[in-house]
Amino acid sequence: MKPINIRICGFGGQGIVLSAIILGTAAVTKRGLYAVQTQSYGSEARGGQCQAELIVSDSPINSPATQNKDILVAMFQSALDAYLPSLKPNGILIVDPAMVTDLHNTTARVYSVPATETAVKLGNRICANMVMLGYFQEATGLITRDDVVETMKELVPERFHELNERAIDAGVELAKGTQIDIF
Repeated sequence: MKPINIRICGFGGQGIVLSAIILGTAAVTKRGLYAVQTQSYGSEARGGQCQAELIVSDSPINSPATQNKDILVAMFQSALDAYLPSLKPNGILIVDPAMVTDLHNTTARVYSVPATETAVKLGNRICANMVMLGYFQEATGLITRDDVVETMKELVPERFHELNERAIDAGVELAKGTQIDIF
């Protein structure tokens, strides 16, 4: 498997960094892959622009940074505006249509995931990141649903387990029939 370069972006408070940490941790601890994760966010923290980069590979990773990403997951318009140029031509773009409306005539393969809308229906928009993570897992097959849930439960306070698991499962359902080839 060649290294897969992923950027997840949005605004502070959406759980962007947590999503990347769960994804990377699950890849390492549950699948035996290598992963490296970095993150950055505006000084405002909550409400400011936020992004996390993740590289996953079946061999050691020599650098935590790459120029061009294979996959961009955008959960807010200004984050997409800032990071779309880093997506490889014909890369994979996964967006939340409630939060991202202008795709800038991209040549990327676009997947629209109503993560925020689904999270609101589950009772709390704060779990939109888990909806997106469930979708990503199911559509790519990089890790399993159980890998995501188990890792989430290891990293998130218990009071959020039930909501997050329902959100992950909702994301899995949204991805049924979708195959995103990343290998």
